[in-house]
Amino acid sequence: MTAKDIPLSPAVDPSSGGGRWAFAALLGGNVALSLGAMFVRLSDTGPTATAFWRMLIALPFLALFAWRETGGRLPSRHAILIAMGAGVFFALDLLSWHLGIMRTKVANATLFANCASLLLVLWGIMFSRTLPRGWQAVAILLAFAGAALLMGQSYEMSPAYLAGDLLSLLAGILYTGYVLMMQRARGALQPWSALSFSSAMCVPILLSTALLFGEKILPTDWTPILLLALTSQVIGQGLLIWSLPRFPSLVIGLTLLTQPAVAALSGWLIFDEGISLVDVAGGLMVGAALVLIRLPSRRAAPI
Repeated sequence: MTAKDIPLSPAVDPSSGGGRWAFAALLGGNVALSLGAMFVRLSDTGPTATAFWRMLIALPFLALFAWRETGGRLPSRHAILIAMGAGVFFALDLLSWHLGIMRTKVANATLFANCASLLLVLWGIMFSRTLPRGWQAVAILLAFAGAALLMGQSYEMSPAYLAGDLLSLLAGILYTGYVLMMQRARGALQPWSALSFSSAMCVPILLSTALLFGEKILPTDWTPILLLALTSQVIGQGLLIWSLPRFPSLVIGLTLLTQPAVAALSGWLIFDEGISLVDVAGGLMVGAALVLIRLPSRRAAPI
């Protein structure tokens, strides 16, 4: 299979998308990824350096899993280049996201970075050339209304936050590109191989940027960084990349909205951050949307 043969998005019915275990893996990956912000906050290195260690520590595990799934055989050059291209998007996403967090409120950064969910839903509609109807339409409305409740009440517009807001918005756009390119890479690569090549591409970009910014590179406490590499890169990204060919972009985009819900819950439990009835209502709406998106829906209307 050549790069031209690799589809941009899998043609999968969201109501049946890959079975319950695949959907559980997709949700589990997003839950693991949602814990990343907590470990970044606890890390005592620079924000870009933290992302560098996340990739470097995870890479030997990813490479071992990739070697086992392929028997040591290298995939085609085209497939490797696509995965490495996805890695460039991911490295720039992490760079923008971590810098954005330092220049705006966490709520603002979360709001703008999660534009990836909306962009993936729109991409799924454009790719399929059909408008969602029935339970799909209800699920989309519920999901975005719930996300708005979760993040909107904490959002604060201020000229002082403009740079951080724009960086976080850029991170969401870059993450959309990463997911779409990894969908394409997964047309020719098995999950651990795709993740290994993309992660390897991130390492030199993140290290050189951290050095350029003069960040503290070596941590004093390795625990948050080790947990970040394990939960976000090995488990979170591993489950997400494994799930990609089994679902359309619309479903993947909606499941990304579980991340702010879980992040709000972990902030309440660990950092004693306030959680209101509005937050609870938003989380329940996102949960209801994930149930509805799995129900059979009427035939979608063509665009």
